[in-house]
Amino acid sequence: MIYDTVIRKGSVVDGSGAAIFTADIALANGRIQRIAEPGTITDTAREIIEAEGLYLAPGFIDVHTHDDLEVIHNPQVPAKISQGVTTVIVGNCGISASPVTLQSDPPDPLNLLGDRNRFAYPQFSDYARAVQKSSPNVNVAALVGHTSLRNNHMDDLQRTATESELAAMRAQLSVALQQGAIGLSSGLAYGSAKCADTAEVLEMVAELAEQGGVYTTHLRTEFDRILEAMDEALMTAREHRVPLIVSHLKCAGRGNWGRSEEVLGTLEAAAEYQQVACDCYPYTASSSTLDLAQVTDDVEVFITWSEPFPEQGGRSLAEIAREWNLSNFEAAEKLMPAGAVYHCMSDEDVKNILKHPLTMVGSDGLPNDPHPHPRLWGAFPRVLAHYGRDLGLFDLPQAVHKMSGLSATNFGLANRGFIREGYCADLVLFDYAALESMASYAQPQRPAQGISRVWVNGVCAYSGGVVHDSRSGAFLFRD
Repeated sequence: MIYDTVIRKGSVVDGSGAAIFTADIALANGRIQRIAEPGTITDTAREIIEAEGLYLAPGFIDVHTHDDLEVIHNPQVPAKISQGVTTVIVGNCGISASPVTLQSDPPDPLNLLGDRNRFAYPQFSDYARAVQKSSPNVNVAALVGHTSLRNNHMDDLQRTATESELAAMRAQLSVALQQGAIGLSSGLAYGSAKCADTAEVLEMVAELAEQGGVYTTHLRTEFDRILEAMDEALMTAREHRVPLIVSHLKCAGRGNWGRSEEVLGTLEAAAEYQQVACDCYPYTASSSTLDLAQVTDDVEVFITWSEPFPEQGGRSLAEIAREWNLSNFEAAEKLMPAGAVYHCMSDEDVKNILKHPLTMVGSDGLPNDPHPHPRLWGAFPRVLAHYGRDLGLFDLPQAVHKMSGLSATNFGLANRGFIREGYCADLVLFDYAALESMASYAQPQRPAQGISRVWVNGVCAYSGGVVHDSRSGAFLFRD
């Protein structure tokens, strides 16, 4: 047989958490065709990669992204492919690019995805076709946002939905699931969804029970009442026996520091009776739209963009407030609508959550942000290099499992997330010793070091520090 690519003598981290082994890997027709002892694949290949001394892993799956429109308008997706990410889950935190119909400017936080002109997908199938037409460098699987559905059917988002509105929302979710959406997301902490009562969410999750799919949630709060918010999420999923994924689990706010063991204990106890998981990004700062409730004197806030004062993007809120002779709160009011990074977590809590067996890795990056959080470009190499190699939080097989096999299993991504014969050839080859996340808060848009090559469906999308226009990503429909 003539293979497309043979990768020789790489140290294989197969995505399962099992021990590393050395092998030759042969790729053809977008699949892993053979895994064999080193030196035993002698068939002809169009390309041979000598990988001795390098590590070969499944392409990383970014389970928490806001790349909904990025994969269409910037299909090379350099921020993701350069760090070894080959699949993105979009539509998180209740905000999705489809199905969406806007009568005016997108409400906060839908505006994180872009302005009104970029929302052009009233049906989920419209969005799927647009992604397929753009042929991005990464695979795309999509959730439907609860807030997006509310926007479509409610004239006032500052209340819970009526019976007729709920019926319309659920019907639209049903169609999207039939068209291949992998589940529903909610963002109950945001202004456009916080007035939705638990009954409203239960009604939406009931549709997942009928058709299948996961429920992911940005909890109603990640601050002092986080346990109550977790109880609500767990009950909502348990009621309908739907898999639950808690988005970007954290203990936010200085008064909440040190509670990660308590929070994880709640998740662990629930896991005995229902299917649950969470994701986490490897930083102590969050990022979203500017929220006055999070503007306190004990949390450093960094402004990433401001609609009325665009020149203030890239500066700290405290610095702007001093210049304007205002309090931090008054300055924040003046800057809105705006985006912000909040240094609101403790590193010990981040480490506790990140190392937990139920935790996957997600970047939660905001590609539309002119001065993004460094997690957009650096989350995955930071997990491997900083928390894994340097701090010893977990070994390499465990770290890779959190960003590949575990993710594929929890989201039902068939034939991905593992290095196995017959599986899709989404792969990343890296130098573990040289691996570093170069993105920082000051310079967030810098590619990682140590990523040698990335294949998406068997086609090389990144090598030698160069993003290729291979465009071999697929839209991943729910089976």
